[in-house]
Amino acid sequence: MSTAIAPRVVTGHIGLNVSDLERSVAFYRQAFGFDQLVLRADGTQRFAFLGSDGIPVLTLWEQSRGEFSAATPGLHHLSFQVDSVQQVQEVEAVLKELSTVFVHDGVVAHQEGASSGGIFFTDPDGIRLEVFAAAGIEQHAAPSGEAPTCGFF
Repeated sequence: MSTAIAPRVVTGHIGLNVSDLERSVAFYRQAFGFDQLVLRADGTQRFAFLGSDGIPVLTLWEQSRGEFSAATPGLHHLSFQVDSVQQVQEVEAVLKELSTVFVHDGVVAHQEGASSGGIFFTDPDGIRLEVFAAAGIEQHAAPSGEAPTCGFF
């Protein structure tokens, strides 16, 4: 079996199934500052495109009932990278105002001794999310020791 040389691949946008479109649009816009690019909230096909500078980053589709399950195959978590620990903490402050459920208390390292890390929390449907900075986390402990923090929450 031959193998092709893979081109550099980057994520185009992420699509999430949600149970309440308006609630999820409000959460993601407040938490991340996304612009609402498209919203169709009438009829049976309900969806929204959120992003920045006219470019979709996140699409929300009201096609679910219940809550996210970590016990079934599929999405493990969705991670957003920011430029600094200060920006992680700014997002954390907004999330606290939204009464968001956090998995760990405050900013944590990805694993013991790592310079990267962030915050881990869930959206209104229980979808596991992360906001992280690639550097500057050295003074923060890792709750999972040597195991990747983002892998076990």
